[in-house]
Amino acid sequence: MVTDTELLSAWRRGDLECGRTLFERHFDGVRRFFANKLDHGVEDMVQRTFLACVEGRDRFREEASFRTYLFAIAHNLLGKHFRARLHRRDDVDIDELSVVDMGASPISQLEVRAEARLLLQGLRQIPLSSQVLLELYFWEELSGRELGLLLGIPEDTARSRLRRAKRELEAAIKRFEANPAELESTVSDLEGWAASVRSQLGR
Repeated sequence: MVTDTELLSAWRRGDLECGRTLFERHFDGVRRFFANKLDHGVEDMVQRTFLACVEGRDRFREEASFRTYLFAIAHNLLGKHFRARLHRRDDVDIDELSVVDMGASPISQLEVRAEARLLLQGLRQIPLSSQVLLELYFWEELSGRELGLLLGIPEDTARSRLRRAKRELEAAIKRFEANPAELESTVSDLEGWAASVRSQLGR
């Protein structure tokens, strides 16, 4: 299979078909990035991410993978979206607020099993920075190194934050009023339930 790097090089030389192939390859992943963080406007944010990629393709220095670069753009746009939603209040650190704190519904609209719904709800209740880390880890399988590059932090720091984010998620889920067996099933297999909703989030 042609690699992202090869497709990007051809696209930079003017091969639009290679650019299209690159976008098609990563469309589902970018959609997943926004799907559990926004109640509305997901498709618009996906389009804005790819538009920013088109505009900045020649500035990409390939220090990280193309996929990591694309998620970094999406992450930046998400931050701008929530800062605008909060009227650009300088005293608010959006990374420490959950998407529910910033106006999203506590409940995902996806039709999924109870355990998966608890997982999605839990992710919406934890700080945005933790939600971003966990979703990129669960659904996109980004490594500690990739997460570090995306966030501009050392790999060890990214791994430490990931461990903390998992603890935050487990605590959030345990606070829900739900069937005890479903709570235990969700917390004991976070990655399994995350995998179960991956394809639905990319649609």
